[in-house]
Amino acid sequence: MIRIFLLVFTFTVFIFPLEATGSQEAPSPLRFGLVTAADALPAMLARDRGYFALEGVEVDLILFYNPQERDAAIQAGQLDGAISDLLAAFFFAAAGFDFRITSLTSGRFGLAGSPQSEISTLAGLQGRRVGFFPNTMTQYIADSLLGAAGVAMTDYEGVPVPNIRIRLEMLMNGLIDAAVLPEPLLTVAVSQGAALIASTDGTELVSGTFYFSRNVLENRLDEVKAFHRAYYRAVRAINADPDSFRDYLVERVGFPQAVRDSFEFFTFNKPELPTEQQLRRAHDWLRARRLLSAEISHPNLIDARPTAAW
Repeated sequence: MIRIFLLVFTFTVFIFPLEATGSQEAPSPLRFGLVTAADALPAMLARDRGYFALEGVEVDLILFYNPQERDAAIQAGQLDGAISDLLAAFFFAAAGFDFRITSLTSGRFGLAGSPQSEISTLAGLQGRRVGFFPNTMTQYIADSLLGAAGVAMTDYEGVPVPNIRIRLEMLMNGLIDAAVLPEPLLTVAVSQGAALIASTDGTELVSGTFYFSRNVLENRLDEVKAFHRAYYRAVRAINADPDSFRDYLVERVGFPQAVRDSFEFFTFNKPELPTEQQLRRAHDWLRARRLLSAEISHPNLIDARPTAAW
């Protein structure tokens, strides 16, 4: 009987932990949403070169055709994180969606002048028609770039054109005098005869930001940190030899073949949080445009832990 008891005890000790271990489900990938644009390049490269795996995190990149679809997925709880923009942080907070900015991304927006308008300066847009997507980053960029040149919000005619392809078409056909465009459509417009009047290069205007849900940040912080490390690996690879990624822009990111050689790479920055000045500027613009009724506490918009290493 003693021998039988010992055999049963030994069997139990070795088998039950194995069964318990086998029953544990592997953590699901981080579901991360992005729109295929220039600022998506490092995240896509981190996936394709295995940088996420090297840093110990599994990421499912989910591509959207437009920001509206991405934001709808965020609000429906279908994403753990996403590339969005600084204004969205205030909109999400005001609507009760608990997301935090973990880093800025790098990108480029610009004001392009119609080939028919022959306008080449910001001052030349006073009283002219400028196309953008209202109440979004494109209008914020238009107001900011023009305001820096002394053209107030009321000194030009804003033309709401949410569809970016239609905005480009209206610009090229002279139906609007200028338009705010992101890359790669900014390069497309210039390659077809539009004038590059101004861009966000060299300014503190924020285009993209990383967002993660508060729940993910509290329960899967190590994975979010690994995400940022992998992203930074990709950033360093691109900055070291940007021209070697021209084919990748076309084949993987979705840039038009026509801009493969003419696209001007910008420097991708390491993961870092927006400054208080950048947050305040965006907040003040939203209040001036009457798009935000309540004061939003800036510390509640960010989480510094994923970028603490830098």
